[in-house]
Amino acid sequence: MYTATVTVPNPSGLHARPASDFVGCAGRFASRLTVKRAGEPGAGLNAKSIVLLLSQGFAQGEEIELTANGADEQACVQALVELVQGGFGEI
Repeated sequence: MYTATVTVPNPSGLHARPASDFVGCAGRFASRLTVKRAGEPGAGLNAKSIVLLLSQGFAQGEEIELTANGADEQACVQALVELVQGGFGEI
């Protein structure tokens, strides 16, 4: 299991287009991936589901915790952290 925390930099948060990019990136990896607000109890939601991702309404400045479990877990989390930190090409 590999976990990292990243802050959402986008002024509009994790809205439809960035969420689509996020899910597309996550789908390239075999590992099971979950996402939740940092510090929130529980296991998190399936980060490969755009519906579940959008339902969380992650806003600018919120810290999200990504956890992957599988053969490519570290590469999966690192790719998503870089995507989020890069502002999904919006900023």
